[in-house]
Amino acid sequence: MNPTLLVKQFDRISDAPDGIARLRRFVLDLAVRGKLVGQDPGDEPASALIKRVRLRKAEIANEGAVRKEKPFPPLAENTLPFPIPPTWKWSQIAEIGFLNPRNTAENEIQSSFVPMPRISAEYGVSSTHEVRPWGEIKSGFTHFAEGDVGLAKITPCFENGKSAIFRGLTGSIGAGTTELHIVRPVIVLAEYVLIFLKSPHFIESGTTKMTGTAGQKRVSTEYFAYSPFPLPPLAEQHRIVAKVTELMTLCDRLETAQRERETRRDRLAAASHHHLNNGTNGKAYRGHANFYINHLPIITTRPEHIPALRRAVLSKAVRGELVRQDTSDESASLLLRRIEAEKVRLVKEGKINREKPPIPARPDDLEFELKPGWEAARISQLLVELQTGPFGSSLHESDYERGGIPVINPASIKNGRLIPIDSMAVGPATLKRLVSFKLRANDIVMARRGEMGRCGIVTEREAGWLCGTGSLILRLPDCLFPPFLVTLIGSPFVREYLGGSAVGATMQNLNQSILLSLVVGLPPLAEQRRIVARVNELMALCDRLAVQLTATQANTSRLLESVLYHALNNGSGEIDKKFAVQS
Repeated sequence: MNPTLLVKQFDRISDAPDGIARLRRFVLDLAVRGKLVGQDPGDEPASALIKRVRLRKAEIANEGAVRKEKPFPPLAENTLPFPIPPTWKWSQIAEIGFLNPRNTAENEIQSSFVPMPRISAEYGVSSTHEVRPWGEIKSGFTHFAEGDVGLAKITPCFENGKSAIFRGLTGSIGAGTTELHIVRPVIVLAEYVLIFLKSPHFIESGTTKMTGTAGQKRVSTEYFAYSPFPLPPLAEQHRIVAKVTELMTLCDRLETAQRERETRRDRLAAASHHHLNNGTNGKAYRGHANFYINHLPIITTRPEHIPALRRAVLSKAVRGELVRQDTSDESASLLLRRIEAEKVRLVKEGKINREKPPIPARPDDLEFELKPGWEAARISQLLVELQTGPFGSSLHESDYERGGIPVINPASIKNGRLIPIDSMAVGPATLKRLVSFKLRANDIVMARRGEMGRCGIVTEREAGWLCGTGSLILRLPDCLFPPFLVTLIGSPFVREYLGGSAVGATMQNLNQSILLSLVVGLPPLAEQRRIVARVNELMALCDRLAVQLTATQANTSRLLESVLYHALNNGSGEIDKKFAVQS
């Protein structure tokens, strides 16, 4: 297997998370290992190039243009990190250029100042500069000149790949932060040096050798100047730089195309979600809903799209757009009368207190048009009792004991279910003292702190558990279907209402009056059951989609890893030119 495999699998692997960014790094790694372009036997070998570099450096030193260099240690065979082609030679940055040369000029001359933020992490993106008089920056800064190569040595700039060739400098000289290593290449192409400094091999190896404290780690001069540097023949350097430029330009185009594709897809999804969630009426709404469902594979392509899909399902459900209406169903107006009759009976039996009649709910209180058979109703009309959990003064942390009766606080309400937390439980004595807060089957427990809209139904398993301080108990009449109320409370428009009306500066805190005054659309009881069945079906579909999309991303990432690994370790020769054409 060799780098041409990249061509065959490119459409798949380019959609991997960070796929194109990883391809960029892959190109740089191939370049410094001699796997990006083919070797030409007619090229002057790197061993001869090194001799020319040494001669030229000696000439420049004799001219007095630079300080005399210190001897540097030779490379040990066991420090060489990977094999290189026979025409290449292992060298060191210190051997192929001058380190940290100083500039001299008149104070009045205009020059360049390059702060760290103006040094790019991306290959092919030039650094920019500010124009300043040389007298302002000649002391206390790192010097460089036209064509020098700089490397950011401090974390996290080094790990991010901040390095640059300084070109277009005003007055041909410049200065920058002291957190730079500088090399002035001799004969060797500055562009190839930059490729090496940005390569994953150099950055990953250097990261493990940084010195200093956690927040102030730096790349040492020893690593920058004296670590193994893979030197190709000069002619091959030109071919490598040309190929890297070509492939980075291709990656730019692919990235732009991918970004535009994702932008169109996100806009389509956002528009669909907006129409589904914000009360478009009648035929227009049905048209948007049908469009969304029919184009689900196009709109939902990543795991992060799934939450929006779930919200859209719930939005359709509480507007009556998820199932058809049946004229034979008992109307919601009759259901409201039955609920009122049950509440009157419970008052007479002394089981609940008489409540103040609510302000009548009107269809105009809703942001959408009610379906036939539906009625506008306040939450207060749908409950026989609403109870806030015990005050903090009644239930202390010292009352908790492991292995006791679970206490349902907001942290225990997850995805419509009540999940006991071992550390949040009480013993029989505390439960007896707080017996009025015991949960009954078919109660709804709702969080009144933090994220609004979280709630779950009490089953026979949870009956007898205790409502916690941060929760509410919603007790329903026998003639209402609890799962529909859970669906309703979890819908986008109810969550938005509760979130906007909740009180509390540091944590949202829902009080009873806010919830009781909420106006909702109430469907017939039979339709409530159909809606919940459809919601459950579509939520199961969302679960399967999430698993499928996550698996697809994971498979694509594994494929990318495999292709890059085999191309990097087993490939040889020039990357097929079809890469640029077919991709």
